Amino acid sequence: MNGDWLLRGRDGRLTVYLPSDDAVLCRAELAPGGPWEPPRRIGGEQRLHAGAAVGQGSDRYAHLVAWRPTVPGESGLVHSTHFRPRLAALDWNPVGHPDKKGARTGTPAVAVDAQGRAHLFVRNKRGGVSLLTQKEKGGWAPWADLGGEDVQDQLAAVTGESGRVELYAAGRGGILHWRQEEPGKRPSSAEGIDVSVRPGTLSALATSAEHTTLYYTDDSGELCAWRPGGKPVTLLTSAGPGPVSAVRCVIEGHDCTVLAQRSASGRVAFAAYPTEQESAGAWWTESGPQLPADARVSLTLDENDQLVAASAAPSTGTLLISRRKDEPGLALTAWREV
Repeated sequence: MNGDWLLRGRDGRLTVYLPSDDAVLCRAELAPGGPWEPPRRIGGEQRLHAGAAVGQGSDRYAHLVAWRPTVPGESGLVHSTHFRPRLAALDWNPVGHPDKKGARTGTPAVAVDAQGRAHLFVRNKRGGVSLLTQKEKGGWAPWADLGGEDVQDQLAAVTGESGRVELYAAGRGGILHWRQEEPGKRPSSAEGIDVSVRPGTLSALATSAEHTTLYYTDDSGELCAWRPGGKPVTLLTSAGPGPVSAVRCVIEGHDCTVLAQRSASGRVAFAAYPTEQESAGAWWTESGPQLPADARVSLTLDENDQLVAASAAPSTGTLLISRRKDEPGLALTAWREV
């Protein structure tokens, strides 16, 4: 899943969205902090390709996008909205193809603006980025070509505290950035940076009223943080492959950013530092059992705004949950399978 796949719903229940062979599965808490329901297929019986995306708006509705097979050799994108964890999601609705028709072009990314409109980003066959925007009163605006060149498969979409949508992508020579200057306007190309980026390592987080922060791993294996308008900062050595999951939470009265990643040893590694103060330093602390190579980690806050971490491994179907303890520091409960 591209995006944060552990989410808190409107009713306080936690939900996870998990990839399956030809579907997206959902699991939700039966009550906040309580037991979890078994996995269930969402969006109807439509068969999907691997590589779905999920995004959540301030209304806490989840928007999911995936590719589905259409005719031999071709695919199209579909969208579903999940309003509440225990309710059924809407059926998958076809929304088209960035090049009108053809094969899959890349993994989609989704962000939702302050008005609840989903913004679907995906690479097109020319190697740039295309955008499909949901209308406020229903339906979708026409596809828009945002430009770009030699864009890598993974895109990182994020909504700032302003409610405006931004997109980061790794392209030829560095990182590309698009930003909405006004609500409802098409995101436009903004300042980028010339840096080396390992493919598949981008993730982004809203870190203040003015900024979103992009996390990526460079070619030397260092995890870096970058906010447009400034220079990238080396934070610490990446714990393992793939993107980090990031969330803000209050730790001992301070606004902190917590990062998590499956480490090279196979365990989950956590790091925390004062938000937007990378110079304060951070270090990894490993937690829990050794996980399969395909395991990924996601972070969110529960109904009490306390940190929750989930790890999921598609190869085994195992979902593990850990929560922050009610004590100083970043102490976590033992991981438990749900």
